Amino acid sequence: MPSAPAGAGADAAWTERGTSRPRVRRAVAALAGAVALAAAVGGCGIRTTTVPVDAGPAPSRVPCTLSGKETATQTQPQMPVRVYLVCASALEAVDRTVPISEGRTGNRVRIAQALLGELLEEPSETEREAGFATLVRGPLTVSPPRDGDPAGTLRLSRQPEDLPPAALAQVVCTLAESEVATAGGTVVLAGPGEYAPRGYRCTDSVKQRPDTALPTAGPTPSPAAS
Repeated sequence: MPSAPAGAGADAAWTERGTSRPRVRRAVAALAGAVALAAAVGGCGIRTTTVPVDAGPAPSRVPCTLSGKETATQTQPQMPVRVYLVCASALEAVDRTVPISEGRTGNRVRIAQALLGELLEEPSETEREAGFATLVRGPLTVSPPRDGDPAGTLRLSRQPEDLPPAALAQVVCTLAESEVATAGGTVVLAGPGEYAPRGYRCTDSVKQRPDTALPTAGPTPSPAAS
């Protein structure tokens, strides 16, 4: 049997080594790339995983809008009013109606009581589905001013400062856009005690962050004060 030419085995080995070297280089490059990617992901504070994760659909934002006016059978004439409810941690206006006998024009106490009654009611199903809620809780009533109170004062059955900030913001912003507000949109409130009435204002910042303290005009002087 004829023997292989001298150097044939060496050439074959060289050819095999020459062919395998590019493969080795590609494998090393791929491994280095994977290591670099893992380091970059780890540096961003993201934990890698080989298990597929179903995070579910993205959370939907609360619309805080009503698609349309609710229709209900009314047994007596109604008048439109606007109240402020809490939605997405802010105050949003909602249009409602109250019986004319309750919201009679010119009677500040009756108007205030009608508006307060709307805030004490739980939102309707449509309002709840839109994300609205009320933080005003009873019992809470309104009474006329006392002798010596500034003009336009409304006496609540609870001290205003004792109400949760967001609930007081609902009351103030609702009354501020009604006939019961004094000049400049200030709402003068007092409680059942002897504390002097204070003027409260509903500003844009109050509507955006009703859980913070409301701006006040300080103790309001009585008409007889000089």
